[in-house]
Amino acid sequence: MNTFLTLFYSSDHLPVYVHVQIDKWESKAESLFLENELKILFKKVKGKGPLSLAEAKEIAVFLKTNANKIIEKSNKVFILNQKVDCEKIRVKIKRTKK
Repeated sequence: MNTFLTLFYSSDHLPVYVHVQIDKWESKAESLFLENELKILFKKVKGKGPLSLAEAKEIAVFLKTNANKIIEKSNKVFILNQKVDCEKIRVKIKRTKK
């Protein structure tokens, strides 16, 4: 099992998304509200191999659970221009073979 890292950069832009990294693989996970439901869309990051479908599904559950916190911090950074504290949350997921 491996841990993953979610982060956003202060130079990022709206809509709200985070970068998700596992070892050398990375995808962007975008948070969208469609028909009153939170959807997490995974997109490729230039120069990086994408996460597997199984990893993305498992990480989407984590992101949905923490969506309010992620959106709140994103709003503080990108809309209110405030600093936010970095927060480490350790979660292990099953690593699928590429």
